[in-house]
Amino acid sequence: MVLLMLMITADLENLTDLQPQSGCNDPDFPYMFKVKCGNCGEVSQKETCVSLKETITIPRSRGIAHLFQKPYHRKFPWTRILNYTQKKPYPRKFPWTWFFDYAPKCKFCGRDGTVAMIEGRGQPLTHSQSQSGKYAPLMLFDCRGYEPVDFVFADGWKAESLEGTRFENIDLSSGDFADYDEKGECPVTISNLRSTFEVVK
Repeated sequence: MVLLMLMITADLENLTDLQPQSGCNDPDFPYMFKVKCGNCGEVSQKETCVSLKETITIPRSRGIAHLFQKPYHRKFPWTRILNYTQKKPYPRKFPWTWFFDYAPKCKFCGRDGTVAMIEGRGQPLTHSQSQSGKYAPLMLFDCRGYEPVDFVFADGWKAESLEGTRFENIDLSSGDFADYDEKGECPVTISNLRSTFEVVK
């Protein structure tokens, strides 16, 4: 078991408190990253998306996780998908490609792995942290067999100007954000996004 904290930072101009739309414990906020096999070091080619509201029961275990990765059975590849859909009803039009992202096959060793999210440890990125180049903790991951790498900034963020103006539903998928704060009569920007996963003891 390895505890990894997702740490983020960015250059905030006239902004503070960068965080997910409903706070650091936002159950709907999608965390997208690639996973690295702890056994052979293979990194997945595609990003995996996890959120606090979506959990998966781990086979032959009492625990749950937000990501369970295991190679498909060659003869019965759909069993992994059907087992997952029992957790929650979905519309008739099945999002097959979305489910496949949850169980990619490790090309080398085929090791099982889980990633569980631990809420309550995240904090917004403040203006002072940004100015000093410090990172803010966003989410803690309990990793067993797999480790998250290469976090992807997407949409669903919010921030507040130094004058108190709120900016919501910020899309950071392009790598930056720019707007104008009419109350403070100044431009506001987010740029130079960076992230890292740090081991927590």
